[in-house]
Amino acid sequence: MSAGKLAILAWSVSAEQPDLCAAPFVYALAAAALDCEVEIHFAGPAVKLLESGVAERSRTTGGKSVHAFMRETAQLGVRFVACAMAAQQHLTAGRDLIPEFSGYAGATAFVGRALDADWRTLVF
Repeated sequence: MSAGKLAILAWSVSAEQPDLCAAPFVYALAAAALDCEVEIHFAGPAVKLLESGVAERSRTTGGKSVHAFMRETAQLGVRFVACAMAAQQHLTAGRDLIPEFSGYAGATAFVGRALDADWRTLVF
């Protein structure tokens, strides 16, 4: 099996539901452990997780913060990108973003990944 490439769309996850929110990062960790190139695309209100402090305050039932999951995935090379339109709508102006944030990529970028035969996609 070749390493492959995986793009994950996180749009329905939120800091208010940390147990559900952890899922895209668990799958990203699994793919990265298999040497896949992985990107997580944050869209809609999920972009709030990229704001400094939001994911850190959100804790799973086991007590682990969502940001801890995010740090682990980033340490394995997973890139975090945000939809610029969602960022404009949902992020607080002037607030810092987490250091793991890689940049902006809109809907066209994710659709491009979905249409590219070298990439696989998951949606959360």
